[in-house]
Amino acid sequence: MTCHKIFLVISVTLAVSSSVNAVDFSVIDNTGDSPGGRKFREEIGGVSYATQSLTSATDFVLRLFQQTENPSDRRTVTKITLFMENGNGVAYNSNSGSEIHFNAGYLAGFSGDVKKEFTGVIYHEVVHSWQWNGPGGLIEGIADYVRLKAGYAPGHWVGPGGGDRWDQGYDVTARFLDYCNDLRNGFVAELNKKMRNGYSDSFFVDLLGKDVDQLWREYKGKYGQ
Repeated sequence: MTCHKIFLVISVTLAVSSSVNAVDFSVIDNTGDSPGGRKFREEIGGVSYATQSLTSATDFVLRLFQQTENPSDRRTVTKITLFMENGNGVAYNSNSGSEIHFNAGYLAGFSGDVKKEFTGVIYHEVVHSWQWNGPGGLIEGIADYVRLKAGYAPGHWVGPGGGDRWDQGYDVTARFLDYCNDLRNGFVAELNKKMRNGYSDSFFVDLLGKDVDQLWREYKGKYGQ
């Protein structure tokens, strides 16, 4: 009992290093004996699984972005720390990509495959550590695109062709980017690379030969929308 109480008071930290990408990963569990904290440790795998997820997500993102060979092509992030907290919302990325804050309360209220959901959110947030900046809807769409390609898309997402605008963000934009990537393999990686020094809708013309509004119309038409 005494050991259990000490565990609840002291943050649990595990740090590892990815030798391939020269990135350190750390997970700090500040959830104590909250319902979400217990779910994190008992059903997801706690600090060990979270660290593994940070590592695998980074490797996946850098491969998808085609940034594994030359570190100068990507953002300078040397360490990513995941903070498990009793907060609000779901999760957010901060401090120039070096911190991810995850609300354990979201896990407590989640019904379904909580381990898959946790992993999917981690993949989404890790993308924010590595992608170049741009319009909010596109940034969130790229993050969900990576989550989709990694196999962690939840069942409540819109299907292909769904949504009102190409830059609506999240799952809507992710589905559209998946369509664009089918037109040109590696499109999302090339788009992200172009965004290093700013963003322009003309990038779609450069890469696909059509403006983004035309692509959106054709995408919607393909799925009878």
